[in-house]
Amino acid sequence: MLTNTIYQEVQKRTLEFLNQAGIILSESEQEAVEVADFGLDQLDTQGLQLITYINNDHYCAKELVLFPNQTCPEHKHPPINNIVGKTETFRCRFGKVYLYVEGEETVNRKATVPEASKEYYTVFHEIELNPGDQYTIPPNTLHWFQASEEGAVISEFSTTSRDEYDIFTDPTIKRIPEIK
Repeated sequence: MLTNTIYQEVQKRTLEFLNQAGIILSESEQEAVEVADFGLDQLDTQGLQLITYINNDHYCAKELVLFPNQTCPEHKHPPINNIVGKTETFRCRFGKVYLYVEGEETVNRKATVPEASKEYYTVFHEIELNPGDQYTIPPNTLHWFQASEEGAVISEFSTTSRDEYDIFTDPTIKRIPEIK
């Protein structure tokens, strides 16, 4: 569980990454930066920082920040009631990100699966995204992603985001941050 002090320190570091990528946030957006540690208490290796610009019944836009070698754990966006899962497009803005999706396993992968959770990583088809590259992830597709040693900033454009319904391969993950 994150303390309020750590949460604020990570928010500040996130803003530094966004500024480095040339992405300027309003004061209210800066205060709304979310720090997701997934309840794992391993933020340096498994975590994600994000700001949601808009999320409504039609579409969603976010900035995702990964610190050096930080990984967003494997998950998928399932259908909810009669609505298909989220389709999301990642566009790399800064750094490099290794995205892993379902498909043929890449032999010489560049990312390293976090040791503490290696049993929960099951898809290994690698897509390398550099600044200006983008990739669209279909609904209900298992995926995970990791920044290179310099970190990464990714713009996400998607259908409506319902993060609370994401299904993580690791059953101990809590998507919504808890702060003490």
